[in-house]
Amino acid sequence: MTAAAAQPRPEIAYERQDFERVRSLIHARAGIALHPGKQNMVYGRLARVLRERGHPSFRSYLDALQGAGEPDWQEFVNCLTTNLTSFFREPHHFELLAGVLREAKPGLRIWSCAASTGEEPYSIAMTVLETLGSDGGVQLEASDIDTRVLAAARAAVYPLEAVRGLGEARLRRFFERGVGGNAGKVRLRAQARTLPAFRPFNLLAPQWDGPPCDAIFCRNVMIYFDAPTQRRVLERLHRRLHPGGLLFAGHAENFSQHGDLFELAGRTVYRRAR
Repeated sequence: MTAAAAQPRPEIAYERQDFERVRSLIHARAGIALHPGKQNMVYGRLARVLRERGHPSFRSYLDALQGAGEPDWQEFVNCLTTNLTSFFREPHHFELLAGVLREAKPGLRIWSCAASTGEEPYSIAMTVLETLGSDGGVQLEASDIDTRVLAAARAAVYPLEAVRGLGEARLRRFFERGVGGNAGKVRLRAQARTLPAFRPFNLLAPQWDGPPCDAIFCRNVMIYFDAPTQRRVLERLHRRLHPGGLLFAGHAENFSQHGDLFELAGRTVYRRAR
């Protein structure tokens, strides 16, 4: 078998330089630093868009994108973001959060800045309700750059398999089971579902708004940024936190080299240093 037969050309023309343009554009737009080995992933995620729009090549699509409006750019970003999440992922974070809630004054502000399909902010909401008995005046922001996952988060409907590990008590308290055409699905009950305020937000936006937070969950986000972008976002997160506020990071993230901004306060939890 020849090398050409073993490596058929894609149905849509796609060259290495096209991939490099995608890498440059997604970095500028969302801060995502695509690994050089992600060429096939990019093709797989964007090919559907090109087919739907009748582009014979990635070059044609990318040329058109350069002069496109915000909806087209948002679709581009949506296709290239990664959204891996689950309820109570890294459970030690929620145990620590419960301790903070017990000791804090009413009106705590928390931000889940990579909310994805909602599992993280809803885990925060359930922790609030389990710890305080009500929302306790907690204000919970939830944002993501991907508008598709935000729509799923607002709907708060999940396959039963996604919540089986939560335990029967939580399932009864916080979820309604679907019937008929919705069998095999659950929906979060209103008390927890209405606590997060969802909105689209790009961590690379030139302006950040909103009052200071007591805790920010920014987990498994920095791993997609290069070092300069990480530093820029961490500086902004630092400014968005109250002095002594907590930053919850992902299990593969380490911010010890940014000791002027954050000091370790627990397992993958950092406190604003000054």
